[in-house]
Amino acid sequence: MLKAGVFEPAQPAPEFALKGSDGAALKLARFRGKLVLLVFGFTNCPEVCPTTLATLAQARKGLGADGSDVQVVYVTVDPERDDLARIRQYLAAFDPSFIGGTDTPAALAAMRKRYGIVAEKVANRAGGYGMNHSSSVYLIDRAGRLRAMMPYGHEAKDFVHDLQLLLASK
Repeated sequence: MLKAGVFEPAQPAPEFALKGSDGAALKLARFRGKLVLLVFGFTNCPEVCPTTLATLAQARKGLGADGSDVQVVYVTVDPERDDLARIRQYLAAFDPSFIGGTDTPAALAAMRKRYGIVAEKVANRAGGYGMNHSSSVYLIDRAGRLRAMMPYGHEAKDFVHDLQLLLASK
C-alpha cells in the first residue's frame, strides 16, 4: 500500500511541453518507461523547495541502481526570476539528473491549472517577493499515469517505499 495519496483509478497525467534545463524540450512523454516525480517550486524558496528536492535526491539514491528509473522534474512557479541557467544550477546542487522546466507565464499557468497547482506572488518586507505554492509531489508511473501525490513533509524512506512498489508494478 502506498504512503502517498492515491489516484484511484490511476488517470493519465496531463501532458506538458516546456523548455528544459538540460537543453531539450521538456515533455512528459519523453520519460515513458521511467517513474516521474513532478514537483513545482522556485529557486528563491527558503525552505519547502530545497527540503523537498533534498528528500527526493535522498530517495533516488536510496533506490540504488533502480534510481536510474526515476526522473525528477521540477517546474518553476516563478518564471520572472527562474531562467534555465538558474534552474540548472539550482538543481545540480541536489542531483545532476534532475531536470527543470520553465516557459512563458501563460504556459506555466495553464500547466499548473491542469495539475491543480496554486501559485501566488506575495510581497515581502524587503520590497521583493516570494511565492506561495502547492507543495505536493506527483508520482507518475512508467505509462504516464498519475498514481499518487505525496504531501510536503514526508521523509525519503516514504518515497523509497512508494517508488519501489511502483517500480515493481506493471
